Amino acid sequence: MDEHDFLTRRFEEHRAHLKAVAHRMLGSPADADDAVQEAWLRLARTGTEGIDNLGGWLTTVVGRVCLDVLRTRRQRREDPLDAHLPDPVVTGPEDELLVADSVGVALLVVLESLGPAERVAFVLHDLFGVPFERIAPIMDRTPAAARKLASRARRRVRGATVPDRAAQRRVVDAFLTAARGGDLTALMAVLDPDVTLRADGGKTRPSQVLRGADTVAGQFATFHRMATTTTSRAALVNGNAGLVNTTGDDLVSIMSFTIASGKITRIDIFRFSGLGRCSVF
Repeated sequence: MDEHDFLTRRFEEHRAHLKAVAHRMLGSPADADDAVQEAWLRLARTGTEGIDNLGGWLTTVVGRVCLDVLRTRRQRREDPLDAHLPDPVVTGPEDELLVADSVGVALLVVLESLGPAERVAFVLHDLFGVPFERIAPIMDRTPAAARKLASRARRRVRGATVPDRAAQRRVVDAFLTAARGGDLTALMAVLDPDVTLRADGGKTRPSQVLRGADTVAGQFATFHRMATTTTSRAALVNGNAGLVNTTGDDLVSIMSFTIASGKITRIDIFRFSGLGRCSVF
């Protein structure tokens, strides 16, 4: 076995773990894959000489890469609303217990509100058991400082409330029933007056943004066509109640609904075509 094959085999032993770490930190499968790929490239450049714990070394590399990505995201928070939507993370109802057990449904939302260093410290230590002595160098902090970051993040996570999934699902079901039945009045009844809709086809083109119940309801013909020509399956999308819409074996769109006080305040639509995501709405 040559050196490249040896490195590849050793790396593949850790790929699933690294992907899980990166996914929890970044919340995007595509970004997680990029972080894992960067870890592989760095390993291929350096080799394993002098590395006593390859799994720990790779986890540290992925942590540094994710921290850089999170800091870049924070710097771009001022991006306009029509910037592209993040990749949808979809879990079906049959996976809900698994998600709740491994990271917590509320955690999916809370992690987005944490600062980059807090998120890295919390994910690595509380979810994956990485000691603070190894976490600290990733963010150029002392172990004590890393411990404080994780503790602060832990308090925020514990203070989070789990959304009422049943209530959210009833609102989404009402939306789907109204769209399927051609009942505009019923659809308006579940829309918040300030609802925002974003339809996105990927990173190559910006989202199309609609604001206000009247404007969003102006897309009623599109909603009706979607509801009557596709098969809609309930799912969690980015931690929210959502729909996965298919025609036969083809994925047409994924919809995520943000709900407050029994009203839909935001709809994110991820459109797909045979060549991938498509921005035509």
